[in-house]
Amino acid sequence: MEETGAAAAAPHTAFKHVELSLQSSFQPGMKLEVANRSSPDSYWVASIITTCGQLLLLRFSGYGDDRKADFWCDVMTAELHPVGWCALNNKNLMPPEAIKEKYSDWTEFLVQDLTGSRTAPANLLEGPLRGKNTVDLILEDSVLELQDLSDPFLYWPARVIQNVGGRLRLRYAGLTDEHRAQDAWIFYLDVRLRPQGWALENRLALQPPTALRPLKSAPDWQKALEDAQLDGQKNPLPLEVFKDHVDLPRHSFRTGMKLEMVSRWEQLQICPVSVTKVYNDVYFQVTLDDASVDATPRRVVCHANTPGILPVQWCLKNGVGLERPRGFEGQDFDWADYLKQSGTEAAPESCFPDTWQNRGFAKDMWLEAVNPHRPAEVCVAQITQVRGRLLWLRLEGVLKQLSECLVDVESMDLFPVGWCEANAYPLTAPIKAVCQKQKKIAVVQPEKQSVLIVYGSDSGSANGRYTCSRIFVNHRCFSGPYLNKGRIAELPQAVGPGKCTLVLKELLSMLINAAYKPGRVLKELQELQDQSWECQEETLKAKYKGKTYRSTLQIIRLADQIPDFCRKVCLKLQCCPNLFGPVLVTDKCPENCSLQTKTKYTYYYGKKRKLSKPAAGDETAEGDVAKPARRRKKRKAIFVQKKRRSTAVDYTPAGSPQEDEDMALQSGSEGTSSEPREDHTDASSVEVASSRPRRAASLRRANSTGHPRAVQEAPEGRRRTTRSVSAYSQGSQYQPPKDQDMQEGQLVLDRNPLEWSVDEVVHFINSTDCASLANIFQEQDIDGQALLLLTLPTVQECMDLKLGPAIKLCHQIERVKVAFYRQFAN
Repeated sequence: MEETGAAAAAPHTAFKHVELSLQSSFQPGMKLEVANRSSPDSYWVASIITTCGQLLLLRFSGYGDDRKADFWCDVMTAELHPVGWCALNNKNLMPPEAIKEKYSDWTEFLVQDLTGSRTAPANLLEGPLRGKNTVDLILEDSVLELQDLSDPFLYWPARVIQNVGGRLRLRYAGLTDEHRAQDAWIFYLDVRLRPQGWALENRLALQPPTALRPLKSAPDWQKALEDAQLDGQKNPLPLEVFKDHVDLPRHSFRTGMKLEMVSRWEQLQICPVSVTKVYNDVYFQVTLDDASVDATPRRVVCHANTPGILPVQWCLKNGVGLERPRGFEGQDFDWADYLKQSGTEAAPESCFPDTWQNRGFAKDMWLEAVNPHRPAEVCVAQITQVRGRLLWLRLEGVLKQLSECLVDVESMDLFPVGWCEANAYPLTAPIKAVCQKQKKIAVVQPEKQSVLIVYGSDSGSANGRYTCSRIFVNHRCFSGPYLNKGRIAELPQAVGPGKCTLVLKELLSMLINAAYKPGRVLKELQELQDQSWECQEETLKAKYKGKTYRSTLQIIRLADQIPDFCRKVCLKLQCCPNLFGPVLVTDKCPENCSLQTKTKYTYYYGKKRKLSKPAAGDETAEGDVAKPARRRKKRKAIFVQKKRRSTAVDYTPAGSPQEDEDMALQSGSEGTSSEPREDHTDASSVEVASSRPRRAASLRRANSTGHPRAVQEAPEGRRRTTRSVSAYSQGSQYQPPKDQDMQEGQLVLDRNPLEWSVDEVVHFINSTDCASLANIFQEQDIDGQALLLLTLPTVQECMDLKLGPAIKLCHQIERVKVAFYRQFAN
């Protein structure tokens, strides 16, 4: 599209049949029996309020219009059963405690409530079809009945050979793979398709298609019919497949009426046709007007909603050329003269569907369309002209003489951009690439000043099972021990819509970069898997302490699996299950996650239960028991990043936490100290939680490079330490302060503290009377360089210590500094 200057894909809302194919098999109002939360081993009847993929919003019978007790459940995990299941299995049917006293006779209430209602089908609640969308219910080898093209009262069984997002490849009963050229491609919502047994119920004939009858003898056709009926009884097709089929309206055409119609036999032609037969109030037949001597009748069976039928004078009003009938005498065709000469009348416009409905299509838009000359082929197509409800298409990658076609906006042979990719079906590529590259479009919402990231083209994105709507980041929800609350607050309010893998990959990348330790979050996400997910491998990276970790993650492809995926990611990261997902939390989180704290988990999903002892069934994303809660007092974190040394010697001792974390990541590690971080911070800089550590880290970075302004810009409380480190880095002499207490307890070091690792710092603190504070140095990754930069104000502010313990700790730090000056500074 970029090469041709176009940048628009047809909006997915223009493809009504595709939109219907993505809807859930469950319908609002259906009844089912649900496990009662308040009473173990009891159930109660509930109604479906709305659906969202495999999620159902339910309301127990008896609440009426009261929405306060509505609840969501997952069809794949919840205990749901069709109405009548409790009676068959001797289970208790008991109303919830909140409404138990509302009616004195619940049996009578249920009889009235269930009368005339429809129960949720058992095969959608149990077995292999559980939770599937409507289009996914049509499995290979399913049997349907297909209407004959030339006679609307004839049907014949057809077997599903392939289901591509609802577009079915059908093979007539009795034909084999040798007759694959006779296979029919038809969308499952087409009115020609009916469930097995429909023809006999409506007293219609079951006969093989007229054009195929010579291929077999009558006994062979009869045997094929019996076999197809037997197969259909063994594997019946759920009736939910046909829930979106529309009943055809009655027409008002009469024999002899004239109209215009898009030709079924010639490209880009609109021809005069005549109504030659009326079958009943639903079907009629039109014949192409042809006055030539050797004319062969060309007939089409139509109904009131047949695409491509137009009223007389439609071409004249829309500036489109009308093809003259063969054998017509005269140079200029005029409808008034033609009707007068033939003694016929024009069909009134009231007989036709809305002739001005274009459904949002416009010139130069891109879409995917079936090649009318090869029904199995789907091509990239561009709209070259729009007139009323007709589209002129140019098919890419097709021979030029066959590349143009004329279709109706209601045609089920049109699909949005990305439909083939979403359904893993080959798309005939154009000779030159015209598909638009994925773009990131930032849309600022003024009222909240939040950013919505949209994936896809400027005017529309690919639609299908592999395309999701927006995924919200609920900033107020509990962020857990891994994610930084401040960085979460800076994320966009929503990501999407777009292709599932792209949206989720961006979302996970943002979460990784919002972590205290991105590598740790990447490791946790790497372990997240589920056999029921349809996944695609994507490589994500985490940058931390001058290194880049890359790992391959399993990211789901199906939109209906997004709620489950998001929830399990949240559980894996020990944050609120509503922190991000397809549901926007506007006010108070339903999980009461505001009661959570970073270091003391006294609540678990709103229930007073410690994570160290979860109840049975409460697990993380992969079944691992949640980690026990820490009881340490909350402290402010110091993030200090070591400068990469030019020496090849590794001073980190074996078995250190950092080494364990690096080895645990099954990914490549690259030295990228000069590569900028994802959050626009250079990898050689320091991540900090307050202004003081940022200044200290800046001083250390400046000192390591010998920057002369470091001493001038340092705060007064740190100037002495800064001078000492600077002097050491420049090789100058420095005299330590003469302090009587320091001289009495002189410390002798066997190694330069500038080279101490975090473990060595912890080991030193443990050897002093401040051993109780050693875990702070371990958790905040304080190495030798950072230790020498610590001062009393920094210790008080960032370690959250009272004055007494802070002075005590600083005394030990000063001992290290004095030893450093005496032994190594010279």
